Parts: sequence; structure tokens; C-alpha cells
Amino acid sequence: MSRKAFLPGCALPSYSPENVAQCVKYLKSKFPDLSVVQKCCGKPTSAVGQAELFAERFGGLVEDIKYCGADEVIVACQSCMKVLKGCQDYKTTSLWELFPQIGLPPELVGKAKGSKAVFSVQDSCSVRDYTGIHDGIRWILTELGYQYEEPERTRATTRCCGFGGMVVPANPDVAMRVMKRRVDDFKTPYIVTYCAACRQSMIKAGGKAWHILDLVWGPVVDTNTAPPEDVLASPVKAWKNRYRSKSLIKKAL
Repeated sequence: MSRKAFLPGCALPSYSPENVAQCVKYLKSKFPDLSVVQKCCGKPTSAVGQAELFAERFGGLVEDIKYCGADEVIVACQSCMKVLKGCQDYKTTSLWELFPQIGLPPELVGKAKGSKAVFSVQDSCSVRDYTGIHDGIRWILTELGYQYEEPERTRATTRCCGFGGMVVPANPDVAMRVMKRRVDDFKTPYIVTYCAACRQSMIKAGGKAWHILDLVWGPVVDTNTAPPEDVLASPVKAWKNRYRSKSLIKKAL
């Protein structure tokens, strides 16, 4: 039986330590020998052409995974998954493909059947070709009891949220135009995504957006529910959350 390591990525722990801890707790119940590696995969350095720095950071991540003795990595971040797919040392599995295999906790199934909120799904552009991830997100929504609609540009034809490719620090005006364009694609006022950066983009552009794990582990969202604050807009809050994630992960393990 394979030994698994969970890699939550950078943005998700910065956004919601509680969501990360709940995932660890549940995965640990399914895979008792689970390890967790909270470390950057190096993708931002690759995006700006810093090849040597990327090799250094990605190499450090691989060493940490090997230290855990893992031969399979469960990833919650789409960028991490794309980077890790190039490493042949272990199997890489998306958390969103894993949930349909292991199921949600029984007490969460159907919890939102009374909700009148209808979500538009924002697919991450980095996994346009990963049908299994698209299907997994819709499966989670259905299991929880939420209604959702597909925007015109969805799944393999999804649009960038405006955050990718380091465009935000490079050209904030262009980034905001892309963010607003994407929010205008949605026919419902409620947006769900499985990328913390996508969620931040949707919030910045005036949308009401939730991360899929907010719906899994958090209270039921209805038409009068306000979305969580844009924590990632504050570097101080983001770093505090990332530090807090480490503490909660240790407790969950």
C-alpha cells in the first residue's frame, strides 16, 4: 500500500488554516500513515523565468516528500499538481479527484439541500485538460446538495481569473480587467472555485466567491450569506494564516 503525503500548497493555508486542518484530519482518518508537506513548489519563480531558483525550490520540495517516505502526493493546488506531474518519483493525485473515490464524511452529505444559492463554477485555467478534476468538483457540489450552473466558458474552455502568470504585480490594470471580464461571464451572483487565488480574483472584481472547501467544511451558504473576507489581500494576514496552518496541521496529525 502506498504511503501518502498531502501538499496543500501556499495559497490555501494562507487563506484558510481551518480548511487545511479539516482536510488533514479527514485524510488522516482514511490514510493513517499520512504525512503533510507545507512548502512552495516553486511555480512563481518558474513563471518569471528564474530557472535556477525554481530548480532549487522544487528540489527542496522533492527532498521533503522523500524524507516523509511518500510515493504518492495528494495536492490541493492546481499549480502544484502541474509542477509535480513532471516528477516521476511518485504518483500525484488531485484532492478533487480523490474525494469522489473516498467519499465525503457521511454527516456532510446533503447538508445544503435547503439552500437556494446557485453557484457558477470557476474552473482553474491551469487544469483545463483535467476532466477528472472538473467532474470531482461538480460531484462534491452535488453530494453537498448545492445547485450550480455552468458558465459559457467552462471546463476546457475556462478563462483565466487574472491572477496567473504573475500578471498582478507586473501589470495590475490588465489583471483587474481580466478579473472583471471573468466575473461578467457568470449568470449567478455566487461563484465557487477550487483555487484560493481564483477566489481572491473574483472577490477583487466584485464577485461573491467561495472556495469549494468553504462549502465542504463551513456553514451552509444561502442567498443571504456573505463570502469570506479577502485575506490574501493582506500579506501580514496571509503569513499569519500560513504560520497558523502549521500549528493546526500538527494537531490534526
